[in-house]
Amino acid sequence: MVEFLPQIGDFVAADQPLFALYGAAAGIDERSLRATVAIGVERTLEQDPMFAFRILVDSAIKALSAINDPTTAVLAIDQIHRLLRMVGMRQLRGEVVHDEGGTARMILRTPDWEDYLRVACTEIRACGAAQVQIARRMRAMLENLVRSLPARRHDSLNVEIDLLDRTIERVYALRDDRELARIPDVQGIGGSSAASQAAANERR
Repeated sequence: MVEFLPQIGDFVAADQPLFALYGAAAGIDERSLRATVAIGVERTLEQDPMFAFRILVDSAIKALSAINDPTTAVLAIDQIHRLLRMVGMRQLRGEVVHDEGGTARMILRTPDWEDYLRVACTEIRACGAAQVQIARRMRAMLENLVRSLPARRHDSLNVEIDLLDRTIERVYALRDDRELARIPDVQGIGGSSAASQAAANERR
């Protein structure tokens, strides 16, 4: 069995081992193993799907920093929402790759659904939940994903909804502001409907 030690997107220092070899794999030629690995000066979207999330999240939290531009952050969440739907519909494989007979042959670390979801939500929620636009857009994204993705994705999405609720409770002093921030709105502010308001009233 061959274990590939870094995850795609990791920084690899000089002389850092790339593989751990078990059993007969110890006899594999090192040059053959190294030839299977692409190393570059920076992460790329083609080889590293998580990098796309990272770029969008960075754009959102930059917009929520000193320049205070929540509308731009909402646009970034639009694209994060689209990517999460794509990832959530896929069958993400585990770390262990088996041969046709079911024997484990390779350990290759790849992000799972929870990894993508945490990268997509955690920093934006921490930096932006105090902005009504961001709280509403994040809830609209999460509730839409619960409705549109398979049931196996729902538990982690519900965890994120709960974290958003708890953050809103902490950062908004006024009840009216908390209630406004809990209304899902794909435009942040401006796109809510009577149905969205009714749903928010039912949650209260």
